[in-house]
Amino acid sequence: MRATLITFWTTVRESYWFVPSLMALAAIGLSFGTTAIDRAVGSQWLDDIGWLYANKPAGARAVLSTVAGSMITVAGVTFSMTILSISYTTGQVGPRLLNNFMRDKGNQFTLGVFISTFLYCLMVLRTVRNADTAPPDSGKNIELIGAFVPHVAIIVGLLMAIMSVGVLIFFIHHVPESIHVSNIVAGVGRDLQFHIDEQFPATVGVPHDEKAARESKASLPESFYDNARKLKSKHTGYVEYVDADGLLLIATEHDLVIRLRRRAGDFVTSNSVLLLASPGDKVTDEVARNLSTKFVCGVQRTPTQNLRFVFNQLVEVAMRALSPGVNDPFTAMNCMDWLQAALEQLAGRELPDAHRHDDKQHLRLVAEPEDFGSYTALVFNQLTPYVAVDRNAAVHMMEMLAKIAFETASESRRRELLKHGEKLRKACRRVLNSEEGMKLLTDRYRSVIRLSRDPEYRQHVLRTGDWIGGRG
Repeated sequence: MRATLITFWTTVRESYWFVPSLMALAAIGLSFGTTAIDRAVGSQWLDDIGWLYANKPAGARAVLSTVAGSMITVAGVTFSMTILSISYTTGQVGPRLLNNFMRDKGNQFTLGVFISTFLYCLMVLRTVRNADTAPPDSGKNIELIGAFVPHVAIIVGLLMAIMSVGVLIFFIHHVPESIHVSNIVAGVGRDLQFHIDEQFPATVGVPHDEKAARESKASLPESFYDNARKLKSKHTGYVEYVDADGLLLIATEHDLVIRLRRRAGDFVTSNSVLLLASPGDKVTDEVARNLSTKFVCGVQRTPTQNLRFVFNQLVEVAMRALSPGVNDPFTAMNCMDWLQAALEQLAGRELPDAHRHDDKQHLRLVAEPEDFGSYTALVFNQLTPYVAVDRNAAVHMMEMLAKIAFETASESRRRELLKHGEKLRKACRRVLNSEEGMKLLTDRYRSVIRLSRDPEYRQHVLRTGDWIGGRG
């Protein structure tokens, strides 16, 4: 239940309609508040303010109708402009970035202002009343009903209309800014850095007391698998969220050891095993149902717990930019800059232990975390075939590897980067038709080697900032 609520709230919060809906509800509440003030204070206060004029019912209706009609028209134009800009841009950078545009707060706020102003004027318009007569309940006498014009509410409506004009000016500036490819890439890059901070070093349970006994690879005895019960998925789709805290709580309560087989972002079918729980005789049908509720599946990948998804967004933009139909290496290099920043950020993070324990140091949950090597492979293995054919992009990627190697303190992680540098150099030898490009690439590759293997050279770079052909 908790996993479902978290996923639902995340989906609602990031939906295009969330902010406009809140603003619309606030506008309806404001209309009730301002008309209540008008009923309480009347219209005599206008007599003391020379530059304000009291409206008659017909004039009040005309003002409110004009504002409401213009706002709903502008809201329709605004929504159309947003959809058109999204359609054009996703065709250039990829459809998986659609949700990034839908979450844009500027677009949501603009639509919300216009819809709120329309609803506010509509709600106030219904309270305007002409003077009239009507029979009382007894039906014997004639009762006079006085005119009612909500002057405070009308002034607030006019102020909202003036504010809406300012928001329209902002929106006209915001649309071209939001679809500029550099801003798109920067937005995804910042989102990636945010999710890295959120997921590392986030942990479940507690690691082993002895630091030397901790390891990032899962290891369990064969007896575990002999006695374990398999829990299969009830849905087909992508795993969007795994409530690891809930799994740990169930494992502690029923004295179980759980081995996770699927993580957020994996595609599962009805035959996919989500987890193994041992001993199997303690996993009743009710326990199995409770365990299955800790997995939430959907029709698409989300960045909630899936860092690979956000990495792939930048990789996809770079791959499209380097395709023959687009041929835009500078956009690809822009993506590589943000990928470099994310990998440098990951290089300094300590991976959580694969074995998680309860408060009494009993093993409860086993799940292998994504390591630095898997993320570098995700980026460089996918990009290398596209980068190798372009001189500028290939040299830039080799520089990217050198910069990440310089920021990486771990020797094993620097070896991973060196392997990707060698793969890039071999790929460029086969397809890159530029002797000058190969010379520059080899020069950068030597820097990767020296930064990976020569501590004295690293200290020299750290001290002087002088590396890669004399560039700092």
